[in-house]
Amino acid sequence: MNATVASARLIAPEALEPPVGRKVRPYAVAIALIVVLVWFCIDLEMTPAVFGKGLASLRRFIGAMIPPHDGGQPWRIVLALVETFAMAVSGTAIAAVFAAPLGVLAAKAVVRNAVIHFAVRRVMDLFRGIPALVWALILVSAVGLGPFAGVLALAFADIPRLAKLHAEAIENLDQRPLEALRAAGAGRLAAIRFAAVPQLAPIWSSQILYYLEQNFRNAAILGIVGAGGIGFALEERIRIFAFDQVAYIVLLYCVCVGILDWISSRIRARLT
Repeated sequence: MNATVASARLIAPEALEPPVGRKVRPYAVAIALIVVLVWFCIDLEMTPAVFGKGLASLRRFIGAMIPPHDGGQPWRIVLALVETFAMAVSGTAIAAVFAAPLGVLAAKAVVRNAVIHFAVRRVMDLFRGIPALVWALILVSAVGLGPFAGVLALAFADIPRLAKLHAEAIENLDQRPLEALRAAGAGRLAAIRFAAVPQLAPIWSSQILYYLEQNFRNAAILGIVGAGGIGFALEERIRIFAFDQVAYIVLLYCVCVGILDWISSRIRARLT
């Protein structure tokens, strides 16, 4: 085969060369991407002058943040952090309660009715695309400012995502323990209790813990739109240009996020 190709190259090398279009195509794509990028930069006014002005403003902003200061009321910041954690826990708990039955209904291995399975899947797909921040904007208008809107926003955003993960966990179950128990004469509920639940419990718990981590981060963002928590305290200080207090809140919040992530990762490692 190699000898044949070599002979062909000697006799008619141009016959084995790639077409001109295939040669030019990568360069054309690269040029097109560069043109689009330049157009975006022009449209967004991302000029060198704007960059220079932005960097100068950023230096002044960072200078105003140093040194960090608690504003003489550290207990208010701590209470806002506690409120943020409570929002994350509450939102995750509500999501977990509703995601469990939806995950079961969305699993093909459990629900044989194609209509129910299809309907649940499509509804989850529809709502999974709505982020928590959009839910917060809607719910703040509906129920007013405060942590209650934030809790509902986190729950509404998490339910379809968590249900999808639960459904995938059910569909990936090892069926052999279930089949063995059914063959030994165990009923359907007994087989689920002693074969399916021990497999699902650590997986679902790990997924819930992961969403708790995410919700603690998301809850801070939701506070900026009036949904309570540390984000609301942060937005208040940004509005009055108290950037030293902003730095204090951000640093304290980063420490809390790191601690929560470490604890959660250790627990999830034990579960899996």
